[in-house]
Amino acid sequence: MNIHLTKSQIGLDGVPAAETVLSHVDGERGELIIAGEQVGRLAASSSFEGVTARLWNGASKTTLTEAEVRSHLGAARERAFARLPDLLPATRGMSVVDGFRAAVAGLRAENGLEHEATIVGAFPVITGALVRRAGGLEPVAPDPNASHAADTLRMLRGATPETREVAALDAYLVTASDHGMNASTFTARVVASTQADLFAAVTAGYCALTGPLHGGAPEPVLEMLDAIGSRERIQPWVDAALARGERMMGFGHRVYRVRDPRADVLKTAVEALASNGTDLPFAGEVEAYIRSALRKKNPERPLETNVEFFTAILLDALAIPRQAFTPIFAVARAAGWTAHAREQQRTGRLIRPSSSYVGAMPEV
Repeated sequence: MNIHLTKSQIGLDGVPAAETVLSHVDGERGELIIAGEQVGRLAASSSFEGVTARLWNGASKTTLTEAEVRSHLGAARERAFARLPDLLPATRGMSVVDGFRAAVAGLRAENGLEHEATIVGAFPVITGALVRRAGGLEPVAPDPNASHAADTLRMLRGATPETREVAALDAYLVTASDHGMNASTFTARVVASTQADLFAAVTAGYCALTGPLHGGAPEPVLEMLDAIGSRERIQPWVDAALARGERMMGFGHRVYRVRDPRADVLKTAVEALASNGTDLPFAGEVEAYIRSALRKKNPERPLETNVEFFTAILLDALAIPRQAFTPIFAVARAAGWTAHAREQQRTGRLIRPSSSYVGAMPEV
């Protein structure tokens, strides 16, 4: 007998697929907890290396310190740079997003070294090399003594970033390091559940991330702001777009029913960069008017600001090219992907859901 599923059942909404100590999303309350701490407090008190230590320790029952993770990642960035001659040829003729996927697929285990660090350390090296090649420039060798955030910016630009810029990117990396059972994390855990290695799991996670429904909204946010252009055009542009049934980029979320808690974390980080050529008052006016318009359109369940709105403004203020937004997201989420894959390998079982067959049945 054919059984037709509801839309939410088909999308697995609310169906637990694993037990995890890594992160928790409460969509009704607008709360994100990463490794036992609310995201706002974590971003204010921890570096990317610190949150990575917490995630890896939770997944593997280790006791790594922030300093140890920083050392591991610095060494891993150096090793990844040495491997660029092997990784980059497969990316010729590709965009930064597609080239990143091809290069990540070429990563492999290194004897005697932590696979997690090998992956997380390689991501900013690959990103920097691809972005610079797109601009006709040579890759910049990493500085193993720099923080992950500082070295990421340095390898992109070829120059040492300002302290406030490092702090802003660090806040982003912490905020985006993990986010419950999102599509890319679920994908990584499915692959890891087969006992495939971390490299296969993370490559699959990145492939899921490249889809426009997951992680693909920051660039369209900037395109929307570009299209609006000036304060005088905010109201008429937004009203006309809503009348046409267009989606407001950076608003609404599959899980959150209230404001995305990550949006406020990144808004605070953007405010520290307001003098970097960022017109934060304009962006704030756009956000305020869109929120008001969406409340009027659907007062029972208005769409609220999500993380992508201020992600776009933050990365743009840091002069990170739009073509690199998805790989930079992966630089952050690699911490979560590796932790989830390791946790799945350690505690989980093969993820093998069933399906509801609705096709033709053979005649009796």
